[in-house]
Amino acid sequence: MADDAAAAGSLEEALGHRFARPALLALALRHPSAGTQAGSNQRLEFLGDRVLGMVVAAMLYEAFPHEAEGALSQRYSALVRREALEGVARSLTLGDRLTLSRSEGAGGGRDNPANLADACEAVIGALYVDGGLETAERFIRRHWAPAMNADPEPPRDPKTRLQEWTQSRALGLPVYRTLSSTGPAHAPLFEVEAEVAGLGKAVATGATKRAAEQGAAGALLARIADGESDGDG
Repeated sequence: MADDAAAAGSLEEALGHRFARPALLALALRHPSAGTQAGSNQRLEFLGDRVLGMVVAAMLYEAFPHEAEGALSQRYSALVRREALEGVARSLTLGDRLTLSRSEGAGGGRDNPANLADACEAVIGALYVDGGLETAERFIRRHWAPAMNADPEPPRDPKTRLQEWTQSRALGLPVYRTLSSTGPAHAPLFEVEAEVAGLGKAVATGATKRAAEQGAAGALLARIADGESDGDG
C-alpha cells in the first residue's frame, strides 16, 4: 500500500497536480480490460480528448495569429494525433502505471500505443474533473508547447507530401492497399502497400492503417529523394 501511495505521489508530481480525489487518477489508469463495477478510463478518455482539442486549438490560435485555418488545422492534427499522446504518455511512464487484466498485460498492453494514448487522454480528463480547466490547461501547455513550437512551418505528413508530388507531375493519386492485418485485437499490425504510377510500390507496417499508409508513403518519398540525388550526381 505504501508503494502504491509513493507511485501515485510520484505521478502527481510529474503531472503538477495533487489530486483531491485520488480515485480519479486511479480510474484514468484503469484499462477497460480491468474494468469492474468501478469502471474503466473510457469516460475520462472521452472527456480528455475534448479538453485537449480545445486547449490545443487555443494555443495555436494564439501562437500563429497570421496563419490561415488550413495551416492551423495541419498543426492541430499533428498535435492531437495518437503518436503525440503516446509520446507524452511515455515521458510520464504511464505504461508502467496502467491497471490491466492479466491477459492484456501478458500481451504487451503496457507498451501498446493505443493504450498509452488513451490513458494520456484519460489523465487529462481526470485533471479537468479534479482541478478544473486551468489545471488541465497548465498540463497540456507544458507538454504540448515544445512540439507546437518545434517547426516554423505547418507540418505535412508523408501522405500529403506524396500526393502533392504526384499531382505536380500529373501522375495521379497514390493508391494504398491493405495487404494484411495480423496480431491480437489489442495490438494489431497492418501491412500496407503504396503505389504510384511510374514510380513503383513500397510496403510498410504499423499499429494502425493510417500509420502503415504514412510509412509506405514515406518509403516512396525516400525513393524519390534517392533518385533525384542520383540524378544530380
